[in-house]
Amino acid sequence: MGETLQIQVCQACNVMPKKTREPKGLAEATGGAKSRPRPQRRPPKKPKVKPIDDTPPAQNIDIQQMGGPWYLVNAASKCNFLMKNGLKVEATVMTLTPPSSPDTALSVSTTTRLNHQCWEILQAYTITPTPGRFVLNGSNPLLNTDIVIGESDYSSYAVFYYQKQGQLTMKLYGRSKDTLSEAILDKFEDLAEKKGLGLAYVFAFPNYSHCESVDKDHVINCVPIC
Repeated sequence: MGETLQIQVCQACNVMPKKTREPKGLAEATGGAKSRPRPQRRPPKKPKVKPIDDTPPAQNIDIQQMGGPWYLVNAASKCNFLMKNGLKVEATVMTLTPPSSPDTALSVSTTTRLNHQCWEILQAYTITPTPGRFVLNGSNPLLNTDIVIGESDYSSYAVFYYQKQGQLTMKLYGRSKDTLSEAILDKFEDLAEKKGLGLAYVFAFPNYSHCESVDKDHVINCVPIC
């Protein structure tokens, strides 16, 4: 063991080492090669924290009070679809049906318009041990979507966080088609800014021309998965 490595080991133990030398003739016997200190091991990398893991759900969230329709007001995201089509988004409504028992999922129906045709998407948000946090299962665990209800007063607004494959999307919903107060809109923008989603990534959805009904041929059933 070379002198440098001995010093490093001893310093780790807070012991002052004695200087040591290789025996005379050892270098010649080994072809002139001198011992070298072993490279230090790099400290293990800290696991990467998902953006949504820094987002605790609303305290004491009552999922039963979240039931009913929610009108999409704003979305904050860097996803390619919104970046390219943010000015062409359609009115969207999410309707929640709370679970009837702790071991059942939160049923979600989303209606929107695509190419002048109304569509409905049915999904199931799996309950997790953390109240206010859910998982939308994909075809494999890598495609799961983590969902957090960040804020809600149940009667006027709700903020949802969605994360899939490391990409975060935030959505602001209102209880009615009416425009939310400036205070709520400003709060959402501030929350988005803290997640690195400035105004350039905030997209407003129309509060008119919502789908009133959807025929059965335009229902996409994603229960249990799509």
